[in-house]
Amino acid sequence: MSDKPTKRSGGNGHDEAFEPEITVFTCNYCGYMSADTAGAQRLQYPPGIKLVRLPCTGKTDVAHLLKAFEDGADGVYVVGCSLGNCHHVRGNERGLARVQRTKQLLDEIGLGGERLEMFVVSGGMGATFARHAEEMTERIRELGPNPLRLRKGAKRAYLG
Repeated sequence: MSDKPTKRSGGNGHDEAFEPEITVFTCNYCGYMSADTAGAQRLQYPPGIKLVRLPCTGKTDVAHLLKAFEDGADGVYVVGCSLGNCHHVRGNERGLARVQRTKQLLDEIGLGGERLEMFVVSGGMGATFARHAEEMTERIRELGPNPLRLRKGAKRAYLG
């Protein structure tokens, strides 16, 4: 896997080097542990992946997801425990509902709901975490840069 930005053309009408910056909200349990497992297994995934650790995906808030885009993230995804296996009983279901609502809002404002996704994993699924990172990076590469970042010249800020 190369650290060099790729040349893209076609789908989004741009020909330029573009390496997506993606914010990933992970639960403290399965989501973060799967990222840690990927690291322990020395699995590589794109360098534009930035993790934000949450106690549970049930703490995912629509405002935080939108703020990530406002701060310049090209894509955002949430990684939590498998449905029916949440450490906080139904937190991942609440997180999924908020992701779905935010996708609708992104479509309504013209940014595109496809820039946001939620994945479920267990802690030992490092290869799956890395695969989701690759999949989202490719998806965002096809969509192109976040129009808000291009319009405002926004720089990514630490979400806190």
